Amino acid sequence: MSLTNTLAIFVIFSSAISFAFASDPDTLQDICVALPSSGVKVNGFECKAEANVTEADFFFAGLAKSGVINNTLGSVVTAANVEKIPGLNTLGVSFSRIDYKAGGLNPPHTHPRATEIVFVLDGQLDVGFITTANKLISKSIKKGEIFVFPKGLVHYQKNSGDKPASVLSAFNSQLPGTFSVAAALFSSTPTVPDNVLAQAFQIDTKQVDDIKAKLAPKKT
Repeated sequence: MSLTNTLAIFVIFSSAISFAFASDPDTLQDICVALPSSGVKVNGFECKAEANVTEADFFFAGLAKSGVINNTLGSVVTAANVEKIPGLNTLGVSFSRIDYKAGGLNPPHTHPRATEIVFVLDGQLDVGFITTANKLISKSIKKGEIFVFPKGLVHYQKNSGDKPASVLSAFNSQLPGTFSVAAALFSSTPTVPDNVLAQAFQIDTKQVDDIKAKLAPKKT
C-alpha cells in the first residue's frame, strides 16, 4: 500500500474516532483559524479574520519525511497540531509522526488532553500503557497495525527491531500536550527538591543529581 493511500485511510479513521469521542469543545462556526499573535487564549486561540484565511492555514508538509534523530533516546516526534496548522483551531484533532532508530525509545509520557491512536508505517514496536490500577497493558505491533493509548495514561513505544521504525499518531485534541515523566521530575524549572525525589524513588541524593545531570537540556 502506498504512503498516500495509507495516510488517506488513517486520516478517515482518526477523524471518525475524533467525532465519536471528541475531547476538545465543539466548534461554533465553520472555521476559526488560530491567531497566536493576538495573545488572547480562551480555551484555544483567537480567530483570524476570515477575509485573511488562506489554504496555507490548513496545510502542512512536515510529515512526509522521516524526522532527524539527534538524541540519546533514539526517537523524534514531528507534531502536526494547531501550532503548525492554524486551521486546526477548535476542530479537536491533530496528528504526529514518530520516527525511531533501531532500539529507539519514545519514553514514558502522557497526553493530558487527548487519547492517542498509532498506526505503524514501518518496523515493529513494543508499546504499552499503565492504568490507574497500576496494570500494564502492552503488546508488540508491526507494520499496518494499530494501538490505542487512553487519554492521560502513562505510555511508551520502543522499537524492538534492528531497523528504523515509524508510526503515525492521531489525537482527539488540537493540542494534546506531552508530559514526559522523567523529564518533568528530574529537569523541571525550578527543580523538584532532591530529597523529595530521593524519598519517592528510594535512592540517595547523589543518584538524583546523576539523573538530573543526564536529563538536563543540552547547551547549544
